Amino acid sequence: MASLTDLINLDLSHSTDKFIAEYIWIDAIGGLRSKARTLSGPANDPTKLPNWNYDGSSTGQAPGKDSEVIVYPQAIFKDPFRRGNHILVMCDTYTPAGEPIPTNKRCNAAKIFSHPDVAAEVPWFGIEQEYTLLKKEVKWPLGWPTGGFPGPQGPYYCGIGADKAFGRDVVDAHYKACLYAGINISGINGEVMPGQWEFQVGPSVGISAGDEIWVARYILERITEIAGVVLSLDPKPIPGDWNGAGAHTNYSTKSMRNEGGFELIKKAIGKLESKHAEHIAAYGEGNERRLTGKHETASMHKFSWGVANRGASVRVGRDTEKEGKGYFEDRRPASNMDPYVVTSMIAETTLL
Repeated sequence: MASLTDLINLDLSHSTDKFIAEYIWIDAIGGLRSKARTLSGPANDPTKLPNWNYDGSSTGQAPGKDSEVIVYPQAIFKDPFRRGNHILVMCDTYTPAGEPIPTNKRCNAAKIFSHPDVAAEVPWFGIEQEYTLLKKEVKWPLGWPTGGFPGPQGPYYCGIGADKAFGRDVVDAHYKACLYAGINISGINGEVMPGQWEFQVGPSVGISAGDEIWVARYILERITEIAGVVLSLDPKPIPGDWNGAGAHTNYSTKSMRNEGGFELIKKAIGKLESKHAEHIAAYGEGNERRLTGKHETASMHKFSWGVANRGASVRVGRDTEKEGKGYFEDRRPASNMDPYVVTSMIAETTLL
């Protein structure tokens, strides 16, 4: 007698050439939605997949009397949940007339990354996505006494042990699922606040950094759904003497990675300083609760940079200083930032 698990894990490859494509898109408030359809034929080129549509009036993206939003497939990943030939498809969103809807931030980012001056510099991004795991019923961090507080920060960062690390099964499942999917996930670690973790994606070139972070978030949301915990990307989930959650964005161009690159890094940082207010405004909702000048952040009201300084807006690594070339880290983006916006904005400010 087949069990539910047997049926969920049915291998279809011997009985049909059809496969399931899970179309993923971003809703009006930066959340993820998805739905599945059956397709056949090879699935290695997103431009060969059919466009699809959804009811935008139910996602806050269209009025009821003209509710159709069209999704365009943009990137394909292997599906770690269904496995086999099944795929996850990252999409962006358009009106039936082909105009990007206002919440479609990918379209503008793709224009910036395809600009010849940007493409020639092969921009690399490494994004450190911090997040907090919450108990489902009470929306309080995993491992914390309900309504109470754990011991102060200190032992939890990269910590091990039942009293220091909470949710490692979710974190490890996510790590392997991202590798399976083809996401360039480069590591994980426990963060400073208990119940908080981080994964890193990169180095990824141009628009693919945004695609990979969004699909990695989707996979994490699906895994927390299975585990019965809640994913929070709030930049300051617990007020008080606790670290917030960011999405530190590491960046380099071809010229920065070559001899004399450190001088170009300093020039790029100067350009970022001149546009500080615009970047802060686009770097995530609620970020003012995090960028206070405490808990390893710089104040949002004053731009600063330094070598090995985690209390600066922008940090340059010791290796970059020593070798005279490399990358830098923009520490300002919040954990809930849109990676399409942040990566393209950094490229635009520094290269265009």
